[in-house]
Amino acid sequence: MGTDLRSVVETAGSLSTSDHKSVFSITLFVTLLCACIVIGHLLEESRWINESITALIIGLGTGVVILLLSGGKNTHLFVFSEDLFFIYLLPPIIFNAGFQVKKKQFFRNFATIMMFGAIGTLVSFTIISLGAIATIGEMDLGLDIGDYLAIGAIFAATDSVCTLQVLCQDETPLLYSLVFGEGVVNDATSVVLFNAIQDFDLTRINSTIALQLIGNFIYLFISSTVLGVFLGLLSAYIIKKLYFGRHSTDREVAIMMLMAYLSYMSAELFYLSGILTVFFCGIVMSHYTWHNVTQNSRVTTKHTFATMSFVAETFIFLYVGIDTLDIEKWRVVSDSPRTSVKVSAIILGLILVGRAAFVFPLSYLSNFKKSEREKIGFHQQITIWWAGLMRGAVSMALAYNQFTREGHTQLRGNAIMITSTITVVLFSTVVCGLITKPLVRFLMPSSKDLSRLMSSEPGTPKSFTVPLLASQDSDSELFNTTGHVTGADGVQQPAVRPSGLRMLLTTPTRTVHYYWRKFDDAFMRPVFGGRGFVPYVPGSPTEQSVHQWPAVEAK
Repeated sequence: MGTDLRSVVETAGSLSTSDHKSVFSITLFVTLLCACIVIGHLLEESRWINESITALIIGLGTGVVILLLSGGKNTHLFVFSEDLFFIYLLPPIIFNAGFQVKKKQFFRNFATIMMFGAIGTLVSFTIISLGAIATIGEMDLGLDIGDYLAIGAIFAATDSVCTLQVLCQDETPLLYSLVFGEGVVNDATSVVLFNAIQDFDLTRINSTIALQLIGNFIYLFISSTVLGVFLGLLSAYIIKKLYFGRHSTDREVAIMMLMAYLSYMSAELFYLSGILTVFFCGIVMSHYTWHNVTQNSRVTTKHTFATMSFVAETFIFLYVGIDTLDIEKWRVVSDSPRTSVKVSAIILGLILVGRAAFVFPLSYLSNFKKSEREKIGFHQQITIWWAGLMRGAVSMALAYNQFTREGHTQLRGNAIMITSTITVVLFSTVVCGLITKPLVRFLMPSSKDLSRLMSSEPGTPKSFTVPLLASQDSDSELFNTTGHVTGADGVQQPAVRPSGLRMLLTTPTRTVHYYWRKFDDAFMRPVFGGRGFVPYVPGSPTEQSVHQWPAVEAK
């Protein structure tokens, strides 16, 4: 009896110690997140540093302190978990990217974005995989063909956050749209490729397996997109029909957030690409669902999604910085540091070549039969190439998935690949990230022509001088019935329409978007709601501005 009681007490004590360690780890991470936000704000105008690099450097510094305090034994605050990354941190980042995207600019350049994001990623994947087989394969690391293909998928995944933080949507709408869109599609393509590789026995690869691999990739790509669109439309229909806002805006916000997360988890449940699903769900929800809720809910959801994305991104970079100094992985490769450095250098070289192999040729194809203002200039091509050189959290997560078991590894070859991935991510993020701001400022100087164009007609709304950027979709949405336009501060101002020549030069009369709007207004918005199609509910808190559309009110 005494022995049983002693064992119960010891078990309770160990659980208490474990719980306290978790509390300490979470407290430290929250404190570091606060520090990242404060320091990032203070360095906002820095020529070199951005928030991603700030979080990474703070993480590295914290890892050094923990390593010293532990006597060089351990830096594990958290054991890396793919579930933590793929289920909790990645969904809000990708959803917010779709929710905040400038839809006109994105879909206007959709073909080019898909070329860079899908075809370009496949080209990069092929070059990195073949290069790894030809070079790293000679080092006798004990890797098989599946590992080398996984390496191609791991390092084909880019991280363009640093470049996007420097680019301005208003000054370089085409470039921003291409870098942003390619980044999202690239991540989705890399993850789909990685998952497809895991599903096949590649020890006896042949033409049949290769065709099955390609077919599986296309199936995942299309089905994931369709699922995201379907769940986005479902959320719009539910909120439009039930109109939760008449009783509680909290329910509106809750159902939007839960439906967004449901899209990602549904894709994972059916073994599809959660990244593609949640991204297109975000686009559809911003086009339909967001306009079906009250004004308070619109403001709340917009800032909530952006905040969740920001915190998740900061957390990822912070964690990568801390985990970099995990002594366990470095101890395994301590007897062969030259090999680790050589593998890292080879991978960096393959990334450079793989990136250049598709950016410049595909840019040439994209420019074919386009007007000068729609072409991708050489400086823009260099910026796109540079933006894709950085590697981040997706590469880290995929590498851990392939080469570790529950965050640990004791095999020499696997440990070398993990340490090489860490080295590549650190080097590309810190070194390339530090150069990004001055490089982009040199290649893409601030547009003085844009300011001059806007100042020439003070009353001209920005939507005319910067076409396809503003959130408005047509003249009827820019101007109300009194001939006024709502400025950025919400104040009604007299609208001065641009001259006929300028209107003709900046807004084409017939585009794909024109025909889509005709179809959208006739069939989609009356069913799923959207701007100007929200029914009036007596006593609801909906603002009056959305009820100026009696002719197109939903039946």
